[in-house]
Amino acid sequence: MSKLTIHTDNAPKAIGTYSQAVRCGDTVYLAGQIGLDPSTMQIVDGIEAQIHRVFKNLQAVAVAAGGTLDDCAKVNVYLTDLGHFAKVNEIMAGYFHEPYPARAAVGVASLPRNALVEVDAVMSL
Repeated sequence: MSKLTIHTDNAPKAIGTYSQAVRCGDTVYLAGQIGLDPSTMQIVDGIEAQIHRVFKNLQAVAVAAGGTLDDCAKVNVYLTDLGHFAKVNEIMAGYFHEPYPARAAVGVASLPRNALVEVDAVMSL
């Protein structure tokens, strides 16, 4: 099975040796997104703004791959403060619809660029 890399200018460019997403057959692996504004490549301020930016970035990559966030089967959330988990749930409900994807939430010591949240996903088309 061949791999197809996905790229969009509507999400932050990859900062390193990875692709925004990789499609293998009907499965798309979306790289982790942090709260980077794609036009400035700077982290947006505050946890709420970062959560929204993360899901907007993921949505842009999902669309570039031919799907939407509703095609995600699995989502992983990484938080530097698990106290923000309720806010992730609240905001995530505005980007996903039932049936919701499977999900994990993990507390981490730090994230790239001192981000407060990172999310990656697996999409099935």
